[in-house]
Amino acid sequence: MRVNTALLALSIGAFAIGATEFSPMGMLPYIADNLDVSIPSVGAIVIIYALGVMIGAPIMTLILVKYRPKFALIFLMSIFTVGNLLSAMSPDLVTLSLSRFVTSLNHGAFFGIGAIVAASIVPPGKQASAIAAMFMGLTIANIGGVPLMTKLTQVIGWREAFYLISALGLVTIISLVLALPSHLKGQMVNVKSELRILRKPQVMLGMLSTVLGASAMFTLYTYITPTLMQFINASDQMITVMLVIIGVGFTIGNYIGGIFADKSLYGTLFTFFAMLALSMAIFPLIGTTMVGAAIGLAFWSIFSFGIVPPLQILVMKAATGAQALASSVNIGAFNLGNAIGAAIGAVVLSQGYGYAIVSYMGALVAILGIIVLYVKLRQNSQQKMAQTAVCSCD
Repeated sequence: MRVNTALLALSIGAFAIGATEFSPMGMLPYIADNLDVSIPSVGAIVIIYALGVMIGAPIMTLILVKYRPKFALIFLMSIFTVGNLLSAMSPDLVTLSLSRFVTSLNHGAFFGIGAIVAASIVPPGKQASAIAAMFMGLTIANIGGVPLMTKLTQVIGWREAFYLISALGLVTIISLVLALPSHLKGQMVNVKSELRILRKPQVMLGMLSTVLGASAMFTLYTYITPTLMQFINASDQMITVMLVIIGVGFTIGNYIGGIFADKSLYGTLFTFFAMLALSMAIFPLIGTTMVGAAIGLAFWSIFSFGIVPPLQILVMKAATGAQALASSVNIGAFNLGNAIGAAIGAVVLSQGYGYAIVSYMGALVAILGIIVLYVKLRQNSQQKMAQTAVCSCD
């Protein structure tokens, strides 16, 4: 089987970004202890990173989309590398938060432009699978990258973990230089026209679905380490094992989500959102033993990331004429959901409620996502009926 080296290079970049985005979930207690602040306070680095993605996605895309994708993606990974170096050298929480913000500016545009590249180098009907192949790096980061960074944090320190992530940035830059095609050209951008397309109800509803899906996921995932410490008195070694299980689930979900989305986009989304809600609703009930927690997190992680490729395709299809910008902004929407989920968890915990309530809140958010998807599907059906009626009259 021939390896698509361009998709592989994009996947390596996704792996590096996944390592820096998700590793703090396993680092929070250790960073809090080292910087002498509370765990909810350190949760701010997750929220700030997510907000930086949301802000950087449209701005960086509009600036870079006119250039060749190869140059744009290499430039974005350079920002990533510098940002992680700054994170490693941060003396306090404020500096670390600012460094995470700098790092996050590349995120949305990398995946947005990368998704367009991935979809453009495969045959029709394979776009969702190609995008899933790129995102595979993000999920594999949760199998190897996040547990490795967590273990490195436990044994040596969180700063060394960020130095290693920065080195991954250099590896990505080399991969992009060697593998990405140079013939792909940038796009001429009409900012007003593209922003007008993003304001279409179908696009907005698609992005709202992304926000809610990510919010549901990160309500639990942001605080997964202290949750496991409370539920099963998890040791450092057990936390690492659980993070590997989550990473495997993310990878499986991403893979099957892309395949199923190529066959039935809405069917995949409704099914996966429903199962995501169910898995979070039952996790506090079954997650009080080591085996129960492992099974619960396995199912939760599959459905959490299974929605990512279909949501990306959902928005790209609705945003014809502004796909690069819509693709990037939807990554920003995912990270807005990341911030909202982390904030929901922080509010719940700061009010004195337990980690079980955090999981229940995530389930409620996933149910809201199902409602929004239903509204979007109804609007799609109404538009098609109206177009059919117009054609019949003609």
